[in-house]
Amino acid sequence: MKYPLLSLFILFGFQNFGFGQIDIDHWETAIFADDIWSYRIGDSEPPADWNQPGFNDNSWQTGQGGFGYGDGDDFTAIPPTISLYIRINFDLIDTSKIDLAVLHADYDDAFVAYLNGEEIARGNFGDPGGTIPAHDDIPPTDHEAALYNGGLPEAFPILPDNANNLLQEGQNTLAIQIHNFLLSSSDFSSNFFLSLGINDSSSDYEEVPFWFFEPFVATNLPLVRINTNGQMIEDEPRIVADMEIVDNGPGNLNYFTDPANDYDGNIAIEIRGASSQGFPKKNYGFETQDANGENNDYPVLGMPEENDWILHGPFSDKSLIRNALSFDIGRKLMDYASNTRFCELIINGDYRGVYLMMERIKRDPSRVDISKLKPEDIEGDELTGGYIFQLDRDNPDSETDGWYSPHGSSPFYSYHSPDEDDLLPVQKTYLRDWMSNFENAMEQPNYASTYEDFIDVPSFIDYFLINELAKHVDAFKLSFYMYKTKDSNGGKLHMGPIWDFNLGYSNFDFACDPNPTDWIYPCTSNAFWLDRILEIPEMQNLIHCRWEELRASHLLTDNLMSTIDGMVEEIGDSQERNFSRWDILGNFVWPNSFVGNTHEEEIDHLKDWLNQRLVWMDQNMLGTPIDCLTNVQDDLDSDFEFSAFPNPFSDEISFTFKNALVEKGNIHVFNSLGQLILERSIFNGQALILNTEGLSGGIYFYKIESHRKIKSGKVSKF
Repeated sequence: MKYPLLSLFILFGFQNFGFGQIDIDHWETAIFADDIWSYRIGDSEPPADWNQPGFNDNSWQTGQGGFGYGDGDDFTAIPPTISLYIRINFDLIDTSKIDLAVLHADYDDAFVAYLNGEEIARGNFGDPGGTIPAHDDIPPTDHEAALYNGGLPEAFPILPDNANNLLQEGQNTLAIQIHNFLLSSSDFSSNFFLSLGINDSSSDYEEVPFWFFEPFVATNLPLVRINTNGQMIEDEPRIVADMEIVDNGPGNLNYFTDPANDYDGNIAIEIRGASSQGFPKKNYGFETQDANGENNDYPVLGMPEENDWILHGPFSDKSLIRNALSFDIGRKLMDYASNTRFCELIINGDYRGVYLMMERIKRDPSRVDISKLKPEDIEGDELTGGYIFQLDRDNPDSETDGWYSPHGSSPFYSYHSPDEDDLLPVQKTYLRDWMSNFENAMEQPNYASTYEDFIDVPSFIDYFLINELAKHVDAFKLSFYMYKTKDSNGGKLHMGPIWDFNLGYSNFDFACDPNPTDWIYPCTSNAFWLDRILEIPEMQNLIHCRWEELRASHLLTDNLMSTIDGMVEEIGDSQERNFSRWDILGNFVWPNSFVGNTHEEEIDHLKDWLNQRLVWMDQNMLGTPIDCLTNVQDDLDSDFEFSAFPNPFSDEISFTFKNALVEKGNIHVFNSLGQLILERSIFNGQALILNTEGLSGGIYFYKIESHRKIKSGKVSKF
């Protein structure tokens, strides 16, 4: 498949252009939409050389562009037509000063543009370099102009090549044919701008339009290109489009001229989100598909192979990293949190900014690893799991997407995986009844002694701490995911996966206080049972112990700050392109509580707030640290055996596992004060030898953690 950005260079022989030579000092505009153009109504075919520099257009009419039906974005009114041909001559002073050029196109419904007779861009009319449309050809679908409605035109970059004399000193000609979708269409738009990247301080042309944004050339991030073939991406239904991904690996730039070397194929894509749909930078959900429209599992950007993906476009989160940071924490603490990769996105030649490629929450061995619920699972143990569902909003367009609980404040539980269309009535009834039994138990006087019969405690604790750390304003009420395992696999309710932290870390100004103090759950929770469980002293103590453990490892302040710094370094100068495309720095975007003038200020605010939040939680954590090192869950399978030898030990101690039950885990060693002094990973039950030469003599505690289970003990050094 071909894309406008790639085809420009293939057509003009720019494959070997020296990107390192691009050194743009500033941008100027040579052609504006409202300049005086020559034009011809497309009631018949124009002469074959109409787009050439030497063509005599004296018989054509002239007028101020843009041309249209006089509906608000037009300066010259024309009669209804399927096509219009326009051309304009312009002078270039010194082409050696031009490192880059860009054609911005705001059109309704399709166009093909030529520079000195060579095609440079087309929109909504097939592949660049393809068949030249006849005067009465109509595009495959309609396409709405954007400028009149506060949007931005599409950008088509052009790299000059003096050998081809595409851009010439002296007179040049830009010629464009514009086509309408229907003769009876109520609108027609044709606004085109040609701007030049100047490599010195000279000023031979005009200032760029106020909305101007620099075209995209290359990125250190993976580059995602989507071509919708003239279709509009909507909320529903999904449309079939083409997607290419360029990922040349760490330390290498990804140019928009590079061929795809990751995914290259069909996708079915739609806009996703709730309140975020009101932002101009959209979020997208898509499935990778084969040529027949069937699911095509693929390891996108090196993530585990699957077909359901999300392109998250941070907008109100001007740090660009709140979700990425949260999922990074989630992957370290919980059984699963979405894998992510930063990337930059281009749709139909239009640069859309920095995005986060993410895994969609679903049942899968590499995602939420629970039993697959099949249509034939209608009784016995098979009926009992697995189910993924969430506390969320009720979908007003569906009467079968979930149910309202009769308990507490009547929260709404929404089916997720399997979704409402795939669940059988008996399966929906089972899940509702199981949750009703759980909620009934939580309303009984003895709930503190029965909650563990229903809840997976480790996932509850970690889910609570992650959401409270971010002080997420939607925590425990929206996108509150949970999943129930099959009875033969424990049958308990697990919290998570975590989701959607754009409105965390102080990025909200409504409902609750965004300052780094106080708990968020009393303000946000829509689950009465969560509030009740958090009142149980035993649970509070477990939370306190887990917090102290995490503050000595994954949630160590330096570790979190290092993670943030690493993400900022990874994004690099792509944030400049993002905020050139979306000019929101220094401006309030709902629901910002802080407005920074630069990306650096946004990052500094995030780090300052997180530092203060950590201190507050240290000082106000629920419960007390009662015997945290020894009063831990000793619930590894009884056949899991290991030895710590020798004990007492001198310079080293070996942990030997008698089987490979522990495929992946960690060993933590604490001193008598409870301070973490050593941490090592376990792989496939392999023996682990710890060098302890730097440790003083005395008692040490160890803790082995694997698959959310813990085993602890003590050893001594002489």
